[in-house]
Amino acid sequence: MVHRIIAWSLRNRFLVLTLTAALFAWGIFNVKKNPIDAIPDLSENQVIVFTEWMGRAPQLIEDQVTYPLATSLQGLPGIKYVRGASMFGMSFIYIIFEDDIDIYWARSRTLERLSALYQTLPEGVTPQLGPDGTGVGHILWYTLDAPGLDLGEQRAIQDWYIKFALQNVPGVSEIASFGGFQKQYSISLDPNKLLHYKLPVSSVINAIRSNNNESGGRKFEMSDIGYIIKTSGYLKSIEEIQNIPIGNQGGIPIRIADVAAVQMTGESRLGIFDQDGEGERVGGIVVMRYGENANAVIDAVKKKMEEAARGLPEGVKFDIVYDRGKLIKESINSIKTTLIEEMIVVSLIVIIFLFHWRSAMSIIIQIPITVAISFILLNAFGISSNIMSLTGIALAIGVIVDNGIIMSENAYKHLSQRYEQWQKEQHHKTI
Repeated sequence: MVHRIIAWSLRNRFLVLTLTAALFAWGIFNVKKNPIDAIPDLSENQVIVFTEWMGRAPQLIEDQVTYPLATSLQGLPGIKYVRGASMFGMSFIYIIFEDDIDIYWARSRTLERLSALYQTLPEGVTPQLGPDGTGVGHILWYTLDAPGLDLGEQRAIQDWYIKFALQNVPGVSEIASFGGFQKQYSISLDPNKLLHYKLPVSSVINAIRSNNNESGGRKFEMSDIGYIIKTSGYLKSIEEIQNIPIGNQGGIPIRIADVAAVQMTGESRLGIFDQDGEGERVGGIVVMRYGENANAVIDAVKKKMEEAARGLPEGVKFDIVYDRGKLIKESINSIKTTLIEEMIVVSLIVIIFLFHWRSAMSIIIQIPITVAISFILLNAFGISSNIMSLTGIALAIGVIVDNGIIMSENAYKHLSQRYEQWQKEQHHKTI
């Protein structure tokens, strides 16, 4: 079989050279198209289901949320296994699919199954899908350098301006905020006062809920002009909450301020984010979507940051604390330099040891062609250009050169034997 391929190639040299040139050009195109990352993504093909039920103990979460979800989601097609974790107020379900299953098909089937499970869960409990990212999807961390703003104002800027701006970048799955305070109204009830006025806690909760909403009316026309009637009832200040009536005693209204202390506070936190020992910071984590080009997404996020920075308050700017783009560029440049140096050294060794320029060129020309064609296979199998894949290509250059030398020496040996045989035949003819 090998002899037939060699014989066919020798008879069709122009066709072989044309195919080689076409493969080389296709390989160069795939080099530019191949996604770049620092490290390979070896994470499992998983979908995360996250459920909040605040204030409940882990055992209750396990019995009423985690266990029903884990057992019901095990029947999904293409699934390998399901993992569950319960903690205070939260439940996590990790659904691991087969490697050949499309992640977005898996997410749609999981969401389809969840839609039929709401009736089996406690009232008010709503499972949600986690971001379509992987374990190595955290590509960029940033904080806000805002010396003139408090932590609550910084978190508000992050959640209501920066987060929405960066989430529009193609390839970004989620912007996870951290640090600071999420502003909220805190109402601390005095049990002695509730007992004095003979009011249950539920009456306070119902009064606040009923006074914090809007309702619509109808549309009517007057003098050929249409008017839309609506009521605006959202609470906007501490004073409005304090003046909400709960009931009355002897014709005197009982307000929230009479039984509770109302103040503006931050949501309870389990930790803080301190940067360089200089104090707490507010920021966000950019999570890359599954299968995206990390280098391209990072560049697009940085460009979007420059646009978003124009709308920030005076003196507020971004401070990037982790950037995988630098690691990617340094890793790729290191591997590129190694590849170029290896190609030059191998070429010199081949020329010196063979000392036959045609044989040396036939071996040297295989190196760039083989490297370019290898990127066709990398794209075909969805493998990015990273430290491991490029190092494998660099190591394979030695095998390519060894094969070329062996084939050249073997061809030279057979040509020499045929030449000696031809000389003998000519000598006998002359005699």
